[in-house]
Amino acid sequence: MTEQPGQPKATRQHDSAPAAGESVESVPAADADSKVSDQTSVRVSSRSGVQPAQVLQRLILPRDEDPLDVRPLYLDEPENLHTHVSGRHAATVPPSAKVSFAAYFNAFPASYWKRWTRVNEVTLRLSVKGTGRVDLYRSKPSGDIVHLEGHPVRSAKAWSTVEIRVSLAPFEDGGWIWFDVFTDETALQIKDAAWTTDEDLPRQKMAIGITTMRPVDAVIALRALGEDRDVLDVVQKVFVADQGNVKVRETEGFAEAAKLLGDRLEVIEQENLGGSGGFTRGLYEAIEHTDVDQVMLMDDDIRLEPDSVLRSNAFTRALAQPVVVGSHMLNLQARARLHSMGEVVDLNSCFWRPAPGAVVDHDFGEESLRETPELHSRINATYNGWWMCNFPREVIERTGYPLPLFIKWDDAEYSLRAAEHGFPTVSLPGSAVWHMPWTDKNDATDWTAYFHTRNRLILAALHSPYDVRRTLLKQGLKLSLRHLLSMEYSTVAVQQKAIEDFLAGPDGLVESLRTALPEVRELRNNYSDAQVLPSSREFPPPTFDMVRAEAMLKPPVNPVVIAARASKALLHNLRAPETAAKERPQMNVPSSSALWFLLGSLDSATVSNADGSGVAFRRRDPEEFRKLGAQVINNYRRLMREWPRLKRAYRDAMPELTSADSWKRVFGD
Repeated sequence: MTEQPGQPKATRQHDSAPAAGESVESVPAADADSKVSDQTSVRVSSRSGVQPAQVLQRLILPRDEDPLDVRPLYLDEPENLHTHVSGRHAATVPPSAKVSFAAYFNAFPASYWKRWTRVNEVTLRLSVKGTGRVDLYRSKPSGDIVHLEGHPVRSAKAWSTVEIRVSLAPFEDGGWIWFDVFTDETALQIKDAAWTTDEDLPRQKMAIGITTMRPVDAVIALRALGEDRDVLDVVQKVFVADQGNVKVRETEGFAEAAKLLGDRLEVIEQENLGGSGGFTRGLYEAIEHTDVDQVMLMDDDIRLEPDSVLRSNAFTRALAQPVVVGSHMLNLQARARLHSMGEVVDLNSCFWRPAPGAVVDHDFGEESLRETPELHSRINATYNGWWMCNFPREVIERTGYPLPLFIKWDDAEYSLRAAEHGFPTVSLPGSAVWHMPWTDKNDATDWTAYFHTRNRLILAALHSPYDVRRTLLKQGLKLSLRHLLSMEYSTVAVQQKAIEDFLAGPDGLVESLRTALPEVRELRNNYSDAQVLPSSREFPPPTFDMVRAEAMLKPPVNPVVIAARASKALLHNLRAPETAAKERPQMNVPSSSALWFLLGSLDSATVSNADGSGVAFRRRDPEEFRKLGAQVINNYRRLMREWPRLKRAYRDAMPELTSADSWKRVFGD
């Protein structure tokens, strides 16, 4: 009988298990000339376990300490059904039930493996005991679902191993693979499931570099690494660049974490050189003092899914060409949400943004993977944040080290530079950490505004192929006016210092690792809007009419209305404020409402921070408004005039700034 698509090529039941180490007869895939788009084969045996060296992605389940709201990342369960999780790699599906493993951490992101690796087919292997069936599905880039293969399980008293082989041929533009479990009158147990390959992947050791100012978080990350034996099997060294005032070694739990990691752990105490100085220390130590094949950078303030390390390691081992392998960011405060799926730097606007087609802040608790078509197309990123990012050794050796930028834009600049050397960036689904989302941070207006501004200009000078002067001018003037109308004088002051330091050229960039932050903090001390107080109760009750304020909160949309409101706010900011407003705020404004069209009409207000940690008392100051406005105009005039010279200067300086010798001097090595 002619074999039809959608039917198993062969099903075999072994009555006795092979001896330890004995190979099991393989089932051939479809012929190379086959026109069938979904090539699969099925094998059932009593052999248990998988070949660890060939594992690409293990099935994982929530840890005991995880909150219940993480379950949608691991399991797609009906509303009234609860799968019993008996371990990180074992589960029991109740009788007469259906559970799907079409979940973020357990579906296989086939299109990424098809596009970037040498793997042409994968095999799902899992051990089962009970009665029911296992069905394999895949998705198309559109999100449409295709049933591949399925077979019954009749092993109520003994464990048997199911193996289903799948070709990656149809996954060029997108698609995942997963399996569902259906049970009969008894439960079905699953353990040791994994997506594997017969491809001979080289064994590669990795080093992990963590930079920390928060030792408690760092210790939690170290323990998560040390508690997983499989992770320790691929990790040769863990370098911690300790830059905080309170040291990691002195933190509760460090001794236990250090014992778990043993001689793999090396803590390097150094002055605060920012994220670029800390992360570069990890790269530098790994490249200069070890023979590892991969170097992973990892934030300290994360909650780690340890299997993400293994998946990134396996993906890197299988690459057809070296690439930067990034991991996704999940929301630490809302654990079932995927915050960042992939990002790009738009070199026309010189801003980062979600990659085309990327889904932002997706809640798997509301919509599962199979219910969200947008998650099934393959996304092309141009950089990945260093909350977790893996680099093949060749990428670092040929690209150089990061620029000495302290913080902000160092990760984006590095990926763009790597791409110019022929090493693109891939953000790998199923490999992720939980991290505080940047939407809950106030880093557009605090001291980090300096580094955002200066380093963005450096990136644009180094990598944009366009004449971006008009864009920079338009964006800069508009942003500065918004901050001035919002009484954020400290923000404008540090942004102008950033432009002036950029205009001074690259010669002081290395020195600024140590000097920029103290200088910015000293500058901000001159402005009341930079002083954070615990609560608005520190001040007398506001005086402004709340009904009038409510009307002012409606944002203008029509360009004519916007221009009218801006002109009115501008005139208001040039007049002397009410005397009483200097001591008593007119309004208490939540951070979400702190916009120019409201604050531009006030003389004073308390404004809460984005993270709710306190408030700042903003007071209108016409003299400061004029002074900073003049500084903005003068600096942007210089920037437009001197841009060609600055591009040449920064590009000429980059090889030295990113060299091992330059960083060796920084570290005093």
